[in-house]
Amino acid sequence: MAFEYTGTTHEVSGKTSAHADVFHGKFLELVPGKRIVEQVQFESDDPAFAQPMIITTHLEPAGDGTRIRFVCTNVPDKIRPEDHQKGMASTLENLAAFLKHS
Repeated sequence: MAFEYTGTTHEVSGKTSAHADVFHGKFLELVPGKRIVEQVQFESDDPAFAQPMIITTHLEPAGDGTRIRFVCTNVPDKIRPEDHQKGMASTLENLAAFLKHS
């Protein structure tokens, strides 16, 4: 999978190239309606980005919707917490926009 930055100017350079984060992963656990655990690893020449991380997505009922909470462990050393937070928030925003139009 790849996340590609739109435009040529952005705050953080990509991990695989200047404008892209290419990564692969696998599901470690799937509990329908409750939890998704995945291992994700960026393709990068920089070893500080290359360690696999674990992303656990918790799903909880919340009124008429679902509360989603991410827990990330073993995040590569070179990913600043504030950048990781922005990336995860962007993922939720994109999911919300997708669900709104589906």
